[in-house]
Amino acid sequence: MATTQGRNQRNDRLHDAAPTAVTVPAPRTHGETIPAATTTAAGPARYAWAAARIAIGWVFLWAFLDKLFGWGFATPTAKAWINGGSPTTGFLKGTADHTFGGLFNTLAGQPWVDWLFMTGLVGIGTALILGVGMRIAATTGGLLLLMMWAAELPLTTNPFMDEHIVYAIVLAGLTLTGAGTTLGLGTQWAATPLVRRFPILK
Repeated sequence: MATTQGRNQRNDRLHDAAPTAVTVPAPRTHGETIPAATTTAAGPARYAWAAARIAIGWVFLWAFLDKLFGWGFATPTAKAWINGGSPTTGFLKGTADHTFGGLFNTLAGQPWVDWLFMTGLVGIGTALILGVGMRIAATTGGLLLLMMWAAELPLTTNPFMDEHIVYAIVLAGLTLTGAGTTLGLGTQWAATPLVRRFPILK
């Protein structure tokens, strides 16, 4: 009986010393959807990203409103769009001595440029504040910012970096972290039939 008890004790020790089996997740197949939890910032960070989203959205939306109505901040009333002013002329004409001044000067005051610019401002600003259409808002917003950056080359305060590049990088971060789902309508927007059919609209 003592022999049997000793054998059982040795077996118990061997069992305790054996490595615990680890479950290795299967590799993702091409096209498999990554769970939302891996693409959305967690904890306090998601509120910081949401605040950044709303703040940058307001920058775009305010630029639209001020240029539309001429509330006297960057645009005087006489040059408001509703009073016949051109939202793009002042900025683009000011780039005459810059690297790409010749190109941007030809665009200044063109009606189609004004409409495209103002539509971009209100669309990007509204999407960011609401947290919907983040992919398109970040892409178009980034392109608009890069064009404005190029129009001001060469920079006078830095060899290459300015607020336009910083904003463009933050816009990319907002999309990659799913910032539209916090303090926004991103979750509800993603559940609509339209967005389910065309995920690019998320």
